[in-house]
Amino acid sequence: MTELLAGPIADRHTALGATFAAFGGWHMPVSYAGTVAEHTAVRESVGLFDVSHLGKAVVAGPGAAEHVNRVLTNDLAKIGPGKAQYTLCCNDSGGVVDDMIAYLVSDDEVFLIPNAANTAAVVAQLSDAAPAGVTITDQHRDFGVFAVQGPKSPDAVAELGLPTEMEYMAFADAELSTPDGAVPVRVCRSGYTGERGFEILPRWTDAGPVFDALLTVVQRLGGSPAGLGARDTLRTEMGYALHGHELSPEISPVQARTGWAVGWTKPEFVGREALSAEKAAGPARRLYGLKATGRGVPRADCRVLAESGGADIGVCTSGTFSPTLKQGIALALLATDSGVGKGDQVVVDVRGRDLACEVVIPPFVTSHV
Repeated sequence: MTELLAGPIADRHTALGATFAAFGGWHMPVSYAGTVAEHTAVRESVGLFDVSHLGKAVVAGPGAAEHVNRVLTNDLAKIGPGKAQYTLCCNDSGGVVDDMIAYLVSDDEVFLIPNAANTAAVVAQLSDAAPAGVTITDQHRDFGVFAVQGPKSPDAVAELGLPTEMEYMAFADAELSTPDGAVPVRVCRSGYTGERGFEILPRWTDAGPVFDALLTVVQRLGGSPAGLGARDTLRTEMGYALHGHELSPEISPVQARTGWAVGWTKPEFVGREALSAEKAAGPARRLYGLKATGRGVPRADCRVLAESGGADIGVCTSGTFSPTLKQGIALALLATDSGVGKGDQVVVDVRGRDLACEVVIPPFVTSHV
């Protein structure tokens, strides 16, 4: 059995009383005071997540941005230096190797934050096609990542002297004062919760004092640390895809409603031909949201039926109890030839028990990014 990797501040999570679980090969904090309380803190005040397990890689050299744009799906030419972009790394058949955030530093440097378990695959795909002079370096354990999320997140970040007056998906390099002196950080107005927020990247070796500083102001503002449990309920309420659930090598962006992250007019990116064909023909299945109208919580891998005892029309990719709506919700891939769509009623088989659900288009709650 492969030993789980630890982030840079595992000792602090233990001291805070976190419960832990394995995720993406890493030993991750799931919750501290409880998932619902942490979820509510993010929706109503501010929460602090340690997501240092996320991958990091840098593509550098003459024409680095052009190279990234030839491989990944979104059109990097639509943004300028100092902006970030959600994008996908696809295979030739249009399936998703990974989804990630690309930070455009300059024409000759792009910083990537892929998912933990897929970092090596992304680095390999970019490396295999790299022109002379362009290098791709895996920096997985060179930087930490902390997400400050919620309506009070600008107050928390500003209190530490960090920039907050930036557009959504813009980033800036700054310094944060700690008892050990000023340390460099990268600050991006982004997140995975649907609330206004920031992702802050210190060097791996500076992660401890940066986390301490952030936690102090977050708690002063009435917020709390938040774990993987709240991160999942928050992103599910927003209908945000999680790789391995709503996206995978077998689930394309056309099926997952992430076609907005595809530069359809670009002349080149991996998977372009297959995705263009699928878009033109229409996907065989498409992602929807499900709201439980009965008592119960749908879960990933539960089958979706047209009616009780009826035809099998799909599968839940994620499912949870929504602390905001106080009802069960799910994301599900439904067969397009079933004729089922927004507003229809379906049944989810939850361990042999029928759970009535309404079909909706995500998100389940309003975005405040």
